[in-house]
Amino acid sequence: MIKITRKLYQLDATGKSVGRLASQIALILRGKNKPEFTPHLDMGDIVQVSNLDKFKFSGKKMEQKVYQHYSGYQGGLKTIKIINLTPEQILREAVRDMLPKTKQRINMLKRLIISIPGAAQKAGRATK
Repeated sequence: MIKITRKLYQLDATGKSVGRLASQIALILRGKNKPEFTPHLDMGDIVQVSNLDKFKFSGKKMEQKVYQHYSGYQGGLKTIKIINLTPEQILREAVRDMLPKTKQRINMLKRLIISIPGAAQKAGRATK
């Protein structure tokens, strides 16, 4: 049996495009950067992304890009403009689409940690 050791990778999103950052994250979450990579095992590492509000889009993608989801029913096409999403939702959706569409994808996405600046200050007040 293979013993899986997971390392923590810390990535900075400052000045990077979303697609290139997401493909780098998906590679690490899947474990393809390891020499002992096996496709049927979940061997990926933990990825922590910081400065997410400073990533960039090329061209007019921020105004024009649309995510679509079809439920399978008539009139079930849902469209969301990317400008209405938070940076965390944009990156999580991009990484999700780059991972394999298997049951392992859920566990891989759990190892994606997105650091939101000021999140500790927004936490609720401690009670006695």
